[in-house]
Amino acid sequence: MKGYIEERTIELANHIAENKCTVRDAAKKFGISKSTVHKDITERLPKINRRLWKEVHQILLENKQERHIRGGKATREKYKAESEAES
Repeated sequence: MKGYIEERTIELANHIAENKCTVRDAAKKFGISKSTVHKDITERLPKINRRLWKEVHQILLENKQERHIRGGKATREKYKAESEAES
């Protein structure tokens, strides 16, 4: 594996672990696709740093379980903003 890919993978993992952010947030922060973040975390990180992978994997599982809640909040905020703009 190329050195810069390993470095990016570790940086991504540390960012997700420190901020408990989503794959989407990490992708925006690093300017890469969600697919790249997912591949780095799920395929590359376990080979590089198993301990860090376990920590990040747990965060991503929690995010997955909560995504329907975040989606509902986002939709509610969208319609709330639209109704306020019409007023």
